[in-house]
Amino acid sequence: MEESTEELREDWTLFIWTTVAVLVPVLITLWCSFQRPKRKVQLKDLFRKSKHGWHYTDLFNKPTYCCVCSQPILQGAFCDCCGICADEQCIQGADRTLSCKEIMTQRQTDGRFYHQWVRGNVPLASYCAQCKQQCGTQPKLCDYRCVWCQTTVHDDCLSSLNDDLCDLGEFRSVIIPPYYLYQVNKLRQRHPDEYSKLAAGFGSGWTPVLVLANTRSGNNMGEVLLGEFRTLLNPVQVFDLSELPPSKALQLCTLLPPGSVHVLVCGGDGTVGWVLDAIDNMKLKGQDQFIPLVTILPLGTGNDLANSLGWGAGYAGEIPVEQVLRNVLEAEVVKMDRWKVQVVSKGNYFRKPKVLSMNNYFSVGPDALMALNFHAHREKTPSFFSSRIINKAVYFLYGTKDCLVQECKDLDKRIELELDGEQVNLPSLEGIIVCNIGYWGGGCRLWEGMGDEPYPPTRVDDGLLEVVGVYGSFHCAQIQVKLANPVRLGQAHTVRLVLKSSRMPMQVDGEPWAQGPCTITITHKTQALMLYHSAEQTDDDDSSTSECEEPSAEHTHDWQHTGNSDRDLVRL
Repeated sequence: MEESTEELREDWTLFIWTTVAVLVPVLITLWCSFQRPKRKVQLKDLFRKSKHGWHYTDLFNKPTYCCVCSQPILQGAFCDCCGICADEQCIQGADRTLSCKEIMTQRQTDGRFYHQWVRGNVPLASYCAQCKQQCGTQPKLCDYRCVWCQTTVHDDCLSSLNDDLCDLGEFRSVIIPPYYLYQVNKLRQRHPDEYSKLAAGFGSGWTPVLVLANTRSGNNMGEVLLGEFRTLLNPVQVFDLSELPPSKALQLCTLLPPGSVHVLVCGGDGTVGWVLDAIDNMKLKGQDQFIPLVTILPLGTGNDLANSLGWGAGYAGEIPVEQVLRNVLEAEVVKMDRWKVQVVSKGNYFRKPKVLSMNNYFSVGPDALMALNFHAHREKTPSFFSSRIINKAVYFLYGTKDCLVQECKDLDKRIELELDGEQVNLPSLEGIIVCNIGYWGGGCRLWEGMGDEPYPPTRVDDGLLEVVGVYGSFHCAQIQVKLANPVRLGQAHTVRLVLKSSRMPMQVDGEPWAQGPCTITITHKTQALMLYHSAEQTDDDDSSTSECEEPSAEHTHDWQHTGNSDRDLVRL
């Protein structure tokens, strides 16, 4: 009896300890999860009032020290402008004692601009400007970094530094100096000639770069890029398009010398179209002389326009942003045709027609249907579509479904096609694609195709559209894996399509909609000044001639640096 009682007592003791061991971590986790939103709200209010560009992280990706208390920290806040780091309890102290980058300030009384040093957390692969030895190797808060030129120096070498003048470093030709904006603000009469006089001291190669990033593109890569570019450049020239539209961001161009500005768009093809529309509005305002050159850092999926201009199909941080800026400086200027798509619905002739701008392509048929289904589901659950692989898998599922259902069959009986006023006899098709660029469908060279058929490469500046047809979703898949060619219907300066009956899916540059009977007219709108990356070809599978250069030039698909440092900077 006593033995059974003892065993029962041991069982209950074991049960109690097991329950405690399970429940205590769960309760602590729940308590932390309830406290975390409150803490984030408090930090958000604190960050809003701060002069620093604070961002909170639960875990730093390298050994980090607080710039206030000098203690090692695993989590805390960092400023994406000047690079200082602080523990949560030291954030207010950092605001009081540590200054951030001043986007607009005058030179010192002697007319010079000096280094602005930040102590600690220097890059691991940096070297001292004085003794030329490696910095950042000591496990403590030591060494200094200039927030403007990124020069690093040892703690012991700082006092003996030969020159404390800051020349803005390697990227001085793309940075807007804070003293330039101060001088512009002091001008009594703001005139382009005055801007050119102020910029004369920066050298003839000064081509400031404005960075416009879409934080909703590329699985949060846009947010990362904003911080990295703010660290390298003047924060005033880096814009978050989720907070400020391109039309307002581009007004900074009107405070810079005419024809000198480059705009780096970090986002997908839709973001690029948004920026190009804003540039067209600048022309309507009479600001033609301030029109910038546009280059692309592709994020997300698709990116056919970026691919056609040599910037690759997608950026995922494989090279540093310093190399991105070097590639921008070495890029070449090309003109790219932009087109007006006018949609007049049948029976609504007295209503204002729907007018869209086209940079890449217009399509009606199975690829537009897949884009429409994908867009509808992404609007419902945007968090699910955060991976490029998932996005392509969803496209594959919708394409497989359409192979079975064939919702777009007998398109040739429901639509009429005219190229430059001449009607085209259509074969039995399910889709028609009108292309302005060489790439379609996430990296497929549609017009050139495969085999020995002598079709010349497309160009983005010839004022011509390439029109092809597809037999269905399965045919689209065969084209993308280079097992079949599209049906080439011809090239034209003007394309007209008449949808006689039923509703059909359509898209312009990846923006899909369902359209009833209508007349669609595609005409030339304008030309945009773009930057083309003509680095050496690294993809052996694609050695086709560039669509933007002479036939001897080679095309590229990545961000790999060419190593050709003696090329002249491209200036318009």
